Amino acid sequence: MSVHSYDEWSPLREVIVGSGLRYDAHEVELSFKLFFHDVAGPFYYPSYGAPVSGRLELKKQYVEELNEDVEELAAALSALSVTVHRPKTLTRSVDFRTPYWAASCVPALNIRDQAMILGDEIIETPPQIRARYFENDLLKPVFYRYFERGAKWTTMPRPVMTDKSFDISYVSGQNAPALQEISDPDSSEFDVGFEMLLDAAQCMRFGQDVIVNVATENHALAVRWLERHLEGKFRFHIMYRFSDNHIDSLVLPLRPGTLLVRNPEVTEKLPAPLRSWDHIYPPEPADSIFPQYEDDDMVLTTRYIDMNVLSVDENTVIANSLFPDLIKVLEKNGFTVVPVRHRHRRLFGGGFHCFTLDTVRAGGPEDYFG
Repeated sequence: MSVHSYDEWSPLREVIVGSGLRYDAHEVELSFKLFFHDVAGPFYYPSYGAPVSGRLELKKQYVEELNEDVEELAAALSALSVTVHRPKTLTRSVDFRTPYWAASCVPALNIRDQAMILGDEIIETPPQIRARYFENDLLKPVFYRYFERGAKWTTMPRPVMTDKSFDISYVSGQNAPALQEISDPDSSEFDVGFEMLLDAAQCMRFGQDVIVNVATENHALAVRWLERHLEGKFRFHIMYRFSDNHIDSLVLPLRPGTLLVRNPEVTEKLPAPLRSWDHIYPPEPADSIFPQYEDDDMVLTTRYIDMNVLSVDENTVIANSLFPDLIKVLEKNGFTVVPVRHRHRRLFGGGFHCFTLDTVRAGGPEDYFG
């Protein structure tokens, strides 16, 4: 079947599950610091007080356990009769250089970030982190199979990503010593001004409607492109500075009329049609549900990362088995929960929604905002 996906909750038929193999390090440079600024703040090791920059190696144990958990997710989806596709895996370290900067490729783990399905079309979004520039190449075998079945396949304009491509206004004036290089980005002969930069995980699909977080001029340019490209097919509702980037640990629709929302303050910022839906608020995550990390381990997400659940249908949700209090809340609200373990969600920047790209769902372009 070709791609067909309009929402986040209707019966899931086909999905791509990412891979964390060879996720060996983070490259901590300008684009990485801008992206994770809200969570990782000034990028200091907790005890050493030393600013982090350059290649930050990830411990082998964490990577091995991550991949055990990802494989458990893929197996759980297969057991639910969902067809599971996988990206190509990195078999070695891949260093690359553009005319403007150099980086090392990361695996296609958080595949929700740089591709979205809107109806019958695959849209690849422009990366915000340089190390992820060629990440979607690992998804191309799957995308080509869908293309052969009739899918539309579009890639948004690829950015140059010089330092001055980034709108730094969101982080300006926050007095973080390690962010000094962000406040005064270097000039380059290749500068083109602000560019389109947007992660698909800043968007949430509701049939004909898409809500999208816009925190920078980079995001605004990208949404303008989406509106023109999809004019007459989808309506985009901009939430200005709802967060720094992604919104799927702030709000997730679980079925028509029901949202999982971090807290009432987030509800108040939602578009008017969604404020009248039922809202499920998760319990406060306790520190005890997360692994205890060492001083040189960089935490990249908030404690609310386990809100990042994946709906299999309007009544079934895959959630982290390590957050039983959330599972109880979901069950109390009538959902069947499939528990899957995810230990190091705070180190690798994503949960089950991030790790997956739902390519075929049963729902269509309904009007849930009308």
